[in-house]
Amino acid sequence: MLGVDPGLVTGTVAALRARSWTVATAESLTAGLLTAVLTEVPGASAVVRGGLVVYATDLKHSLAGVDRHLLDRVGAVHPQVAEQLAAGARSRCGATIGVGLTGVAGPDPQDGIEVGTWFCALSGPTGTPTSVHGSPAELPTGSATAVRAAVRAAAVTGALELLYRVVTG
Repeated sequence: MLGVDPGLVTGTVAALRARSWTVATAESLTAGLLTAVLTEVPGASAVVRGGLVVYATDLKHSLAGVDRHLLDRVGAVHPQVAEQLAAGARSRCGATIGVGLTGVAGPDPQDGIEVGTWFCALSGPTGTPTSVHGSPAELPTGSATAVRAAVRAAAVTGALELLYRVVTG
């Protein structure tokens, strides 16, 4: 499962099922990997509503509803963008909880944001966004391909850990 702890994935799906909650994603950096990992668990269809892959900045606005002025002002990689992605996934897919992921996997920085920077936010029943992030300081060494894979796996793991904490907490 992409280097993600299978117990975390199955535990997250089980926790969603136990609460009768559903989840939807709006993924940029991870391009659908979080949704793919969640749906590897048998029975995930009971809790996974769907996902939006919004790799291009304009799709963050048109598909996920991220404010165009925010994108113009701060760029695509920002905590507020992750929050709006999460809210957009939740509302557009009719889920209990939405997950938004954005970041820079490399090989080059994006809009002055360093490789290895990522943000994940959740929008849930309380309406209060909850978020986590990764930083370039956590980057492994290696080829550009290995770094990209590590950043994306870290973002998926971070999103799953956050989702699990919120659903079980």
